[in-house]
Amino acid sequence: MYDIDWRTKAYRQLHKIRSRQTREEIFDAAETLRDWPDCRNVKALTGHECGYRMRVGDWRILFDVQDCIRIIMIQEVKKRNERTY
Repeated sequence: MYDIDWRTKAYRQLHKIRSRQTREEIFDAAETLRDWPDCRNVKALTGHECGYRMRVGDWRILFDVQDCIRIIMIQEVKKRNERTY
């Protein structure tokens, strides 16, 4: 079981989302990362400062994994567009 660590930037981005339902969906999806590596909609990123991304509808959760201390650090929450990655 991994711990989830929300960075300040990601936490602010999450709370700026107007739709309460979307916020809850993103938060619930992030909680499934506790079962790392048995997670859905996750892809390793190359050439990006964050190691992984998780797809949640039109939104992306960008995160890093610290295997040695079993922590998932959520770096950003962004709406998918041509400038997301």
